[in-house]
Amino acid sequence: MNEFLDIGFRSIVVYLFMIIALRLFGKNQLSQLNAGDIILLLLISNAVQSAMVGSNTSLQGGIFAATILFLANFLIKKIMFHSSKFRNIIESEPIILIRDGVINPKAIKKAEITTGEIKESIREHGIENIADVKLAILEVDGNISVISIDKNKQTNYSRHKRKISRRKLNS
Repeated sequence: MNEFLDIGFRSIVVYLFMIIALRLFGKNQLSQLNAGDIILLLLISNAVQSAMVGSNTSLQGGIFAATILFLANFLIKKIMFHSSKFRNIIESEPIILIRDGVINPKAIKKAEITTGEIKESIREHGIENIADVKLAILEVDGNISVISIDKNKQTNYSRHKRKISRRKLNS
């Protein structure tokens, strides 16, 4: 059983390291994965695998490590839900990139997003010109939400769809 405690401890340490590393390297890293990002994630998972399970490469050791990671993620999400201080440590604040058709250069520098990436994002939301954007926000999950004003001065909002569990919808 001592070996499984070691696997559990190692798994939690690696999990916390990954949360800190993702926080330090920026939230936009997860929003639009390119080929290099996917390769990086695969290599990181391969690199930390042995750090979590050590010499135990058994099925039980792998399942135990995965279970610990699921539990750690569950607990982090619960703590984030109940503690705004903890949530602010793990997640940064949304960043307003465009307001009333004007790009905020300080914000895009802080978010490390190029003007080209912003233009691409607003085109994905069906908007041709930056001048038609009332508000574009880099959300904490890395997606860019866009609120636009059409020719009839109507406000339109678009964002990438997120799945909501049926359990939450039915409550």
